[in-house]
Amino acid sequence: MRAALWILALFGVAVAVALFAGNNQGSVTLFWPPYRIDLSLNLVLLVSGGGFVTLYAALRALAALLELPHKARRWRAQQKERAMHGALLDALIQMFGGRFIRARKAAVAALAQEQALAAGGQAVPHGQQLRVLAHVLAAESAHALRDHAGRASHLQEALREAPARGSVSEQEMREGAQLRAAQWALDDRDAGAAFERLATLPQGAARRTLALRIKLKAARLAQQTQEALDTARLLGKHRAFSPSAAQSIVRGLAMELIDSARDGAQLEQIWRALEGPERNMPELAIHAAQRLVALGGTTTEVRAWLLPVWELVLELPDALAEQHALKLVRALEAGLDALDVPWLARIEAAQQANPRDARLQYLAGMACLKRQLWGKARQLLTQAAEQLGDAGLRASAWRHLAELAEQRGDDGAAASAWKKSALDR
Repeated sequence: MRAALWILALFGVAVAVALFAGNNQGSVTLFWPPYRIDLSLNLVLLVSGGGFVTLYAALRALAALLELPHKARRWRAQQKERAMHGALLDALIQMFGGRFIRARKAAVAALAQEQALAAGGQAVPHGQQLRVLAHVLAAESAHALRDHAGRASHLQEALREAPARGSVSEQEMREGAQLRAAQWALDDRDAGAAFERLATLPQGAARRTLALRIKLKAARLAQQTQEALDTARLLGKHRAFSPSAAQSIVRGLAMELIDSARDGAQLEQIWRALEGPERNMPELAIHAAQRLVALGGTTTEVRAWLLPVWELVLELPDALAEQHALKLVRALEAGLDALDVPWLARIEAAQQANPRDARLQYLAGMACLKRQLWGKARQLLTQAAEQLGDAGLRASAWRHLAELAEQRGDDGAAASAWKKSALDR
């Protein structure tokens, strides 16, 4: 369409020129005493147009000739920039490929090209970012090569190029370098250096997921369980882990914190410091109750910690794994000597609601035994001993049955029970 329009325009110009020039009788007279020159108007117009075109072409040619040195300089600068960017990309590729010596050489080459451009007065606008990135790549490669001196040197240069009180871009570059330095310290198993690097970050950067991950690993490396637990909670809120993984990490750290308690008072303080959902974790509550029993805590406090777990088991019998259910029974069994009436009623109600649960039969039988209800205790323990899957609880049931048989003078039943208890040990 555009070509057709151009053709029509050319035809129009040709027609206009033909109409103007064909019948044009005008002339131009030049007086140059004592001469007089008469020229056709068409010729004058043609010569004027030709002269203008010739002059314009000559000026453009002269300008292009004078521009050649500048173009040559720009071309050389462009080649250096391409070489600089190519070296930086090559450093990234080599580092990702595990060729760290080549990566460091390429990063150093990129720095040399940038310095050459700056020295020639042709510094690139993004030269600062390029220098920081090249130094970080060189430090990363030196870290992989276990060259701590080279890593420290390049890191210091990167931090010098990105001052702490600089622009937003400079602060972002500095934060990235500090995070990489913290990760390097963590790889060296130097938790103190990692904490120092993280401490230099602004508050917003220190709460990023990457920084919190590094902090969690450093805290666990330094055996700072409380700090690791607080960090794991933040990571869980940031959804850095899946819900199940976050719960598992928090539970493991809380158990470590519980195990670190030296007495019952410290354990109670740790327990109160835990969040509500954490205290409701069955595995954690059972572990804390067992630890409190080992530290000589009161049975009342133990049962108070286990009450949410007990209610969960009654509501959902399959909510606990077998090993945790057995731990719950053992933890409650340890406090049966001072069992109060409400808890006795709970155990009896649970056993009656689940008559086929051997663990509840065993626990109810032990409760009756502590209350000197010999007949009922013998009945429940006999039923439980035949069905219990755990060898320890089964041996305990047979042992108590043997003692009850000895009390009533049934030597045959006592011998049989002692024999079965020995076989289960």
